[in-house]
Amino acid sequence: MNKEPALLPERMPPSSGLLEFLQWVAAQPRTYRETMDAWRTSCPRLPVWEDAVDARLVERVNVEQTTLVQLTGAGRDLLAGARP
Repeated sequence: MNKEPALLPERMPPSSGLLEFLQWVAAQPRTYRETMDAWRTSCPRLPVWEDAVDARLVERVNVEQTTLVQLTGAGRDLLAGARP
């Protein structure tokens, strides 16, 4: 059995779930805890949080002893490009 990772196209369109997640993060400041409560999943079909982190679309930042989740420049660009 080949254990090498599957090759993916360089530019894949974002899933609707990923875009929904980015819109949710962009709508207002979100704490890491709030984000995990709302979006973490053990279901392999819905890895929205993991996909966003791996693609560097969101980041965690510490603000006054609270960890917030916010869009990165790449996340903002992707979201802006997906809006009609």
